[in-house]
Amino acid sequence: MNVQLTEMDWRHDQSGRLVETQNLLESDTSDNESVTKDNKPDPTSYEDALEATGNGIFNYLLTVICGWAVSSDAIEIMSLSYVLPSTTCDFNISEYYVAILNASMFVGMLIGGYMWGIIADEIGRRKVLLFSLTLNGVAGLVSSVAQEYWLFTSMRLISGIGVGGSVPVVFSYFIEFQPKKRRGAMVSLLASFWMSGTIVAAGLAWFIIPYTHIDVHLQNFAYTNWRLYLSVCVIPSLSSVIFFFFLPESPKFLLSIGNESEALAILKLIYKKNHTRAYGHKYQVFSLRSSKDFSSSKHSFTQSTITGKLKHTMKNTASLFKNPLLYNSAALMVISFTLSFGYYGLSMWFPSMFDKIEKYGGSICSPGKPTNTTFNLTCQEPDKDIYFDGFLTSVSNLPGNILSMLLVDRIGRKILLVVSMVISGLSVFFIWFVKTKVQSLALSCLFGGISVIGWNSLDTISSEIFPTQLRSTGLGVQTATLRIGAILGNLFFGILINAQCAIPMLLTSGLLLLGGLLAIKLPDLTGKDLS
Repeated sequence: MNVQLTEMDWRHDQSGRLVETQNLLESDTSDNESVTKDNKPDPTSYEDALEATGNGIFNYLLTVICGWAVSSDAIEIMSLSYVLPSTTCDFNISEYYVAILNASMFVGMLIGGYMWGIIADEIGRRKVLLFSLTLNGVAGLVSSVAQEYWLFTSMRLISGIGVGGSVPVVFSYFIEFQPKKRRGAMVSLLASFWMSGTIVAAGLAWFIIPYTHIDVHLQNFAYTNWRLYLSVCVIPSLSSVIFFFFLPESPKFLLSIGNESEALAILKLIYKKNHTRAYGHKYQVFSLRSSKDFSSSKHSFTQSTITGKLKHTMKNTASLFKNPLLYNSAALMVISFTLSFGYYGLSMWFPSMFDKIEKYGGSICSPGKPTNTTFNLTCQEPDKDIYFDGFLTSVSNLPGNILSMLLVDRIGRKILLVVSMVISGLSVFFIWFVKTKVQSLALSCLFGGISVIGWNSLDTISSEIFPTQLRSTGLGVQTATLRIGAILGNLFFGILINAQCAIPMLLTSGLLLLGGLLAIKLPDLTGKDLS
């Protein structure tokens, strides 16, 4: 009996489950009846069942939608760095409070990464993505009209909680739709959307902040060009929410909690979408091999008491630090910390540092001094060229993204991670010695282009290394460590960049080299099944 699907197959009811799933299963009954008990084939592994769905329109849409969500997170994070010079003036704050503002979003991401990761392993990836992306967009929009420093900082923190959830969960969600033979390249492709987001953030800043003349002032309300920029930057996250309504839950997650029937139904739907012209052909998978580790207490997280939830949360987290996951979890935490400390410590302060270089000359560690003695008492508009410098730094990531996509499945993710972190560490070391703006910009671009290879390799390794029932929890813990590194990196650079530039530069260089050495002992899962 042939099954004719319509667009309704992809809609979800209020509980988030596929509306047409039951109809599909019922209509396929005649197909399954032909398979008698005597000749019923053995259950198919998830990897083989996923491979059988093919590669087509569903995969392309999935990549674009997940990539757009990753870009939205990058835009929301990097947008703050481009408004720091303006917010410093409008809120009349010192560099100490600028550092707190910079760190606030990463504090939110620290909270959100751990919290949402654990929840995603219990209620599903898709629901968490809907909640976290909505929180990110709404809080970012409110921050664009906040008139007080405390409210602006609070909204950036809440936005960070949303970003902290969507970043690790979208990778968990995406990788569970990827067959092993192209998994590395596809995760690298997804990670490259982060670069796209940084380019969009820099391009919008370059276009809107210096060239859009909006200056609305009422009694207790002001709306200027940098606020318009922040308003525009929330569009990607809010639009991502709409797109995710049309995607199903991860079948790998459903299988891990024992829901084989719905997992199989979603795989059939993917097959139909990918083979719209293959009339008469049917999906030749009739049952799935259940995960051997799925919890017997299905949906226990949502049905238990608060005490039970806390115990379950701690149990999942503790499992990451027991053999055979102990070294992998600990090493990934250290590597994440070192890469994040350097990357966000530098990138979030680049616009401010380039602003000083444009105005007074010199280099990052030896900027010129203002000749006007009233400089500290007067707000000055940021130089327009800093947005172009930021745009160049973002575009410099493009070669690294292309290289990582081409090489990740050929020479392996571990080798790429080790080499990129070592070279990144060396490039930061030499930033300390440069004396001109051109040299500073060149080494900043080199650091961005090489470090992105490390980020893509780390994203791939961390998405593969944890078992399905702990994947989002593991990524959540790793993301929390990333945020601790980002918070400390921002504080260290904010406090010391003008006083003792050598200290954050040399510390960053040493940490990156340490991370590269630790990565040597990580397993390389290139071409292997997900556990």
